[in-house]
Amino acid sequence: MIYLDNSATTRPFDGVIEAMDRCMRETYFNASAAYGPALSVEREIGECRRAVAAQVGASPEEVIFTSGGTEGDNLAVIGVAMTLRRPSNFAVLATEHPAVAETVRRVEKMGHEVRVLPVDGRGIADLAACEALLSERTALVSCMQVSNETGAIQPIERLAAMARAKNPEVRVHVDGVQGFMRVPMHMARMGVDLYTISGHKIHGPKGVGALVVRKGVRLAPQMTGGGQERALRSGTYNSPAIVGLRAAVREMASRREDVEAMRAMKVHLCELLADEDYVHVNGPLPAQEDSAPHILSLSFEGVRGEVLRNALEGEGILVSTGSACASHKQKVSASLKAMGLSGERADGAIRVSLGLFNTMEEMDELSRKLIRLCATLRQYRRR
Repeated sequence: MIYLDNSATTRPFDGVIEAMDRCMRETYFNASAAYGPALSVEREIGECRRAVAAQVGASPEEVIFTSGGTEGDNLAVIGVAMTLRRPSNFAVLATEHPAVAETVRRVEKMGHEVRVLPVDGRGIADLAACEALLSERTALVSCMQVSNETGAIQPIERLAAMARAKNPEVRVHVDGVQGFMRVPMHMARMGVDLYTISGHKIHGPKGVGALVVRKGVRLAPQMTGGGQERALRSGTYNSPAIVGLRAAVREMASRREDVEAMRAMKVHLCELLADEDYVHVNGPLPAQEDSAPHILSLSFEGVRGEVLRNALEGEGILVSTGSACASHKQKVSASLKAMGLSGERADGAIRVSLGLFNTMEEMDELSRKLIRLCATLRQYRRR
């Protein structure tokens, strides 16, 4: 099997599995307890805070552990909305993940306005159009760091500066689920107040993530109880998952060259398909600076993405047609439609997303099978 759906989830590092196994077998104590063995678990949790904070230009006490990206996004968006005393507007990018795009609909029900920030044909924020939609009443701007469908890297720093020029008190939230440790982030330097990460996107465990909240940012908690995580996210610590996240962060940090090797694989795959005039790249081209190293969206004229995905699975290659979180809800990607792609081109898209276990040889095999399958499937295209 060749696994190329790493934006949906990644295979955990062996070190992650070993760290979690040790925690469940030996250091299974509740980190909130007062005796010695529990305090040692609390120290390990603190080590994870430091590891995450070091990657995003934050301090350890600003790291709030969550169950993953969706909870982190919800805490950021709803948490800000619940602190506001008057109706405001919330600006979100048109290509946001459902964890943000659906959550802002709750904000509307609270009496606030939602403004959708447009993107250009490459899936990058249209800054001029965005500026026109921002105002002194904009309370929150939420923008993906990296598109989960096209790999487009958004101009976070410029968007944050633009929003603060309109309202110095605005909060800037970045969904970093697809960007964390694959694209640089420094929250203070880039003007980011809230940053969401998820463990299972970086070869860590499922069920754990973090929302990094800069000092001075007020949030209303969505889970109350024992007061853990600065009373922003109560509940018994998922210490095995947090220990696993720490192991994943450490290994990712030691393999920077492997992260960049994924870009070389993207470029190589596109070069292999360059002579096929029915193949189109959706989003920035792989070698461009605003293209993330690990996500590639391709459309194939005359072949539906769903059909091609299923055909590739029959050949032992796993890809997707878009976001795993929305795959059962819609047939045509809302993100690709926001980019202005025709219905046929959006319908013919598949997403190839790479992880640290993929190889250049797998790109060779994928290209061969794509060309062969498309030669067959295009014979049956609707006219």
